[in-house]
Amino acid sequence: MTFEDLNLNTPLLNAIADLGYIYPTPIQAEAFSMVMSGKDVIGVAQTGTGKTFAYLLPILRQLSFSTQKNPRVLIIVPTRELVVQVVKEIEKLTQYINVRFAGVYGGTNINTQKQLVYDGLDILVATPGRLMDLYMTGILRLNSIQKLVIDEVDEMLKLGFRPQVESVMEILPPKRQNLMFSATLTEDVEALIMSFFYDPQKIEIAPHGTPIEKIIQKAYHAPNFFTKVNLLCHLLETDPELEKVLVFVATKKLADRLEEELTKKIAGDLIGVIHSNKSQNQRFNVIDNFKEGTLRVIIATDIIARGLDITDVSHVINFDMPAEPGDYIHRIGRTGRAEKDGEAITFINDAEIEYQMAIEQMMHKAIPIVSLPEEIEISNIYTDEERPALGDKNYLKAPSLKNSKGAFHKKKEKNVRTNSGSPARKRPQYKKSGKKIKRK
Repeated sequence: MTFEDLNLNTPLLNAIADLGYIYPTPIQAEAFSMVMSGKDVIGVAQTGTGKTFAYLLPILRQLSFSTQKNPRVLIIVPTRELVVQVVKEIEKLTQYINVRFAGVYGGTNINTQKQLVYDGLDILVATPGRLMDLYMTGILRLNSIQKLVIDEVDEMLKLGFRPQVESVMEILPPKRQNLMFSATLTEDVEALIMSFFYDPQKIEIAPHGTPIEKIIQKAYHAPNFFTKVNLLCHLLETDPELEKVLVFVATKKLADRLEEELTKKIAGDLIGVIHSNKSQNQRFNVIDNFKEGTLRVIIATDIIARGLDITDVSHVINFDMPAEPGDYIHRIGRTGRAEKDGEAITFINDAEIEYQMAIEQMMHKAIPIVSLPEEIEISNIYTDEERPALGDKNYLKAPSLKNSKGAFHKKKEKNVRTNSGSPARKRPQYKKSGKKIKRK
């Protein structure tokens, strides 16, 4: 099947041709007619399989010209990076169509975004928090929404946006089409579907948790942070194929610490860091420089795993093993995109072996373990986070019971008090003022 076999109009076909696309991905081919039918749809497919085009193509095919100010299509995504990505995809497809669209997210001047909404939109792409901010100002009205798209809803709920998502869905007109596209479906997502979707049609292209087969996976067992740093530096210095590398870490603190260590050992101007404490401009500049090849390495937290759209990532390195199996899939899905091969390398310490087992069980596939190169220095220094907490181990020796006399025992003779039979001596009494009371 080609895009010409779908019921696309000439403007969309011309835009597709300009992009050089010929064949739709499986999720795009299956979702098109189902979304066009007007039914609620749930699309589940791997990261990097074209889910954004899967819902944009039928939406744009059905969207007629209008001069009304209130948006008719609402697309909710979890991160500002994903807002920018979806807006760029809309730009690509609307080269020959007169469609008004905009993306809004937090961390920027809300007055500028209020003006965009006031001027009139057909499609609004938004993060949940900024969407509710604009709605509460009264500038944004959602009573004309005909189609609601929730993209990467599992990540949205994980980031704590469930109250905002539920509030939005309760505000929207009851007669609307609901579309949900994601790489994973969790219990929380299923509960959301049961509450707000009407007889949804489900499209599942690949079993939940199955990674893209074109990605080569391997792992190293490394005991601690500094050994992992030594291993990462060795790989970057000795393997020229590591051209564009995404290094994923669990926390913002770890991302900054890793950048500091790498900068000491290799060229610091080739390394960028992205996490939520970085400003919007910093994050976008790092991504742009990475795409242009100015940066060789980006160190990122999991929140970025859903928002990056870079087609030429050569390697993904999991500096630590994620606790959630689904996060592993999203991380490695940043490579091997657009029908290209990719490689995912994971560093695993003893505490992370249980995460490794959970991921392998979900994938129904073992991650090949590779021996550490002989040149790697094994560090015996552990960070504060790697040391066991006091609650994890009893560091105090248990008291010996060998000479114990039990909780109750007979007192020594000199400590035993006896009643002599003499009347008890009365203690002097005092007033509140401290003066002794004279007895009569």
